[in-house]
This record gives sequence, structure tokens and C-alpha cells, in this order.
Amino acid sequence: MIVLDDKDREILRALVRDATLSASAIGQRLGLSQPATWRRIKRLKEGGVIRGRRLVLDKEKLGFGVTVFLGVKLATKGRVSLEDFERAVSAIPEVQTVEHVLGLYDYRLKVVARDISDFERVLRRRVMTLPGAGEVEANVLLSEERLLGPL
Repeated sequence: MIVLDDKDREILRALVRDATLSASAIGQRLGLSQPATWRRIKRLKEGGVIRGRRLVLDKEKLGFGVTVFLGVKLATKGRVSLEDFERAVSAIPEVQTVEHVLGLYDYRLKVVARDISDFERVLRRRVMTLPGAGEVEANVLLSEERLLGPL
């Protein structure tokens, strides 16, 4: 495990807010030289703390105005394998994430759709027909705030 100091945490917070920032820009904000900032970022990458950078798309501008989180409990009849369910659900383009969880439900899915009627179509024709799909609970996302996490 890599040991983080306060400057490392500040660098990570800056990158979480904007992963496109250069080492020079981060260094200027934090009072570090560009080479010192670059070395710290390199150490964080090599230590596995930074595993990559992601592109965040604006779902609404792409025509997806609704995000729904689904809790899916697998049916006990027939005992479908987890791999079969995961493979089938991963093939649905509207499903953005598939999380195997412990609790009331077996899986948590993040689903995007154009609108509620489009979501209903995805739910009825795709999700409810998945192998082993049993009870499903839907929670519509009203708003989302990006937090920096435990840094």
C-alpha cells in the first residue's frame, strides 16, 4: 500500500475534479513545481492509486434524459448461474453498470433511457426477460452531485 501525504491527496482531489489538468497547472495551484508534481503523479500511477482517466459524457445532451437504478433479485426457481445473468444483462446497451451486491437484491443496475416510456420498454422487453430475473425495484435518479470521496 502506498503512503499518501496531504500534497498527494490535494493532487488526487484536483484530478478527480478535472482529469485533464496538466502537472504544471496542478503544481501552480498547490505551490509545487511542475517536475515535483509530475513525479508525484507518476508515483501514484505506478503505485496503482491512479488507475486511469475516464471520459464523462453528458447523458442528457446525448438524448438520455432518465437514469434509473434497478435492484434485481434473482428468482430461485431454475437457479440460473450468476455468469449467465451477468452476460445477458451486459448485452443491454442501456445498462451502464452492473454491480453484484449483498443485501435485499442480488444486483444493482444503472440504466439510462430517453424518457420514462423508453425506460418502461427497456424494463419490460429486456430486463424482465433476463435469465433468472425475479423481483425488480426501480429508483429514478432526480439529481446527482459528484463528491470527491474519502481523500
